[in-house]
Amino acid sequence: MIAQRSIDEEFTRRQQEVLEAVLQLMVDEGDGFSLARVAQAASCSKETLYKWFGDRDGLLTATVRWQASRVHAGDFDSGQLDATLLRTRLEDFAANWLSVISSPTSIALNRVAVGQAGSGKSRLGAIVLANGRMAVADRLKPLLEAGRAAGLLAFDDTEDTFRTFLGLVGRDVQIRLLLGEGPLPDNEKIMADAERAADQFLALFGRGEGGMPNTGQAADHRLPAS
Repeated sequence: MIAQRSIDEEFTRRQQEVLEAVLQLMVDEGDGFSLARVAQAASCSKETLYKWFGDRDGLLTATVRWQASRVHAGDFDSGQLDATLLRTRLEDFAANWLSVISSPTSIALNRVAVGQAGSGKSRLGAIVLANGRMAVADRLKPLLEAGRAAGLLAFDDTEDTFRTFLGLVGRDVQIRLLLGEGPLPDNEKIMADAERAADQFLALFGRGEGGMPNTGQAADHRLPAS
């Protein structure tokens, strides 16, 4: 059984409250806040922040890790993975990821990270890359590899295949949200997009009955016209 680690296992409830305060500060003020400002917003002492997270970069790293931990593919038994469960877990992951990246807090976090990238003023961009995107990849790749081992998927490179799936899920949604396009997608839209992405991904990489690849006809049926 491959189990995804929950948010509660990563951080205590009180630590989550502190990280929520950090995210809210980013929404309200960007990332120019100090540890003293976080302590004030979270009603705790600076000493507690240092004890839990170390310095400011440690606090930012924990905030990104907590946000990324919301995205998961769900638990699955690699020895009993079938086509139905694979599709369900792909849809779950896609819906999780879309929900997270379209939340006001994630939009604020990523705007700050992009704005500071390459400026030398903050390590937030590198922190988001290492603890956000890469952590999300680590949660989906075991499912992709289990699907390949079960004969349900056919691909050579796990990283390239992950990127393809993420591209099918996100398309240009994240950049449009970062640029201020609204409204934010609702649950119905997110689920529809997740199902579409799973269909398209399985049309490209799925194996049909008897281990044969899906035909071009299946791909034509699932992929939208350009």
